Amino acid sequence: MVLEGSTDLVKSQTLDLRRSCAKNSQLVSSTAENFILGKEAVKYGELIVLGYNGSLANGDKGRRRSRLALYKRPKANGVKPDVIHHVSTPLVSKALSNKGQHSISFTLSRSHSVIVEYTHDSTTDMFQVGRSTESMIDFVVTDTSPSGSCNNEGQSAQSTISRYACRIICERNPPYTARIYAAGFDSSRNIFLGERAAKWRTPDGLMDGLTTNGVLVMHPTGGFSEDSSPGMWQEISVCGNVYALRESRSAQQRGKLVENESNVLQDGSLIDLCGATLLWRTTEGLQHTPTLKQLEALRQEINAARPQCPVGFNTLVFPSLAQREVVDKKQPWVYVNCGHVHGYHNWGFRKEKGTNVRECPMCRSVGPYVPLWLGCEAGLYLDAGQPTHAFGPCGHVCSEKTAKYWSQIPLPHGTHAFHAACPFCGTWLTGEHGYIKLIFQGPVD
Repeated sequence: MVLEGSTDLVKSQTLDLRRSCAKNSQLVSSTAENFILGKEAVKYGELIVLGYNGSLANGDKGRRRSRLALYKRPKANGVKPDVIHHVSTPLVSKALSNKGQHSISFTLSRSHSVIVEYTHDSTTDMFQVGRSTESMIDFVVTDTSPSGSCNNEGQSAQSTISRYACRIICERNPPYTARIYAAGFDSSRNIFLGERAAKWRTPDGLMDGLTTNGVLVMHPTGGFSEDSSPGMWQEISVCGNVYALRESRSAQQRGKLVENESNVLQDGSLIDLCGATLLWRTTEGLQHTPTLKQLEALRQEINAARPQCPVGFNTLVFPSLAQREVVDKKQPWVYVNCGHVHGYHNWGFRKEKGTNVRECPMCRSVGPYVPLWLGCEAGLYLDAGQPTHAFGPCGHVCSEKTAKYWSQIPLPHGTHAFHAACPFCGTWLTGEHGYIKLIFQGPVD
């Protein structure tokens, strides 16, 4: 049975939806723009920023969020290289003034520049990531500070993330391959590599280059699954070629070309923007990760076992996933160096060892004593196993395979340092393995 006037209503809603989709081209997940003409839009994948555990501190708003889904656009906006111009500097400004034309400018000297014009590509969609809040940036990313670490106070206010850090090009037809390129187009639809930027002419006569602080990518071996292992960090060029790392992040000399690698993103690929690290998850890969509902069920299962403090004998309760960073009086705490889980108590301080260092009353080991939190960002989990392990020294709890995997990954830090970190909060890992198996005591009765 069709109600009178319903057809006109549907047409009106469809027209409004089309207009909304065109206006909000970034197609953020969980919005009406994901549905076009009543059909669910194709999702290419999702970008997850490490260190935020499912939500920014002030909440996810618009293009500034901890996680962004990339959907097939109503109309393709991809671009591809077209014409190469060799020009003298006075002509450069004229060539760049055409805001309707995408281009990449390579300044070789004061009297010579190479401009590569790009043309529309109807087979691809382009998404741009960077620090800028301008409209051409689909995903606004700011510097991630490791929570609970000493780096917060001394961190410089100057961001190391580029305003136009990178772009991701997704094929609009199956298998919807996604490729990453360093640098994004600015408000003039231009990528400008100045005289000091690392750039060169390729063997086939084309130009290529690197951004100041670079875009690093790590593809895991074996995908993002229970059998995964970390790959090697490499650098992506402006034209999407893969190079070995430079001696330091902003060195003038590029690394060696890695011919057997590509810029195609895989499920579990990590993208480092020198200040924030993003995880790429494919739509297929996300189907195998636990949902928030499953994580909540695991939390309730732990609580149903009624774990108790071995000293105070009070029942411990993991807080809900929505309750983050607010310590509850029934919250479980752990001695990070041994894994014994307790309720909060006020003894065992070892001031000579530093702040928040305690002696475990069960085994006498000395180390950090912190509250336990379940990792809430489901996209970081390798499996839906029991949350039996915790990262140290932050206390974020997840499955054993998830803990082992992330503890093996050295994440870029600064110009040439690498450190394993908790994927949920960004805190550098400590201890022999970077994580500990939790030792719970069941109810006495």
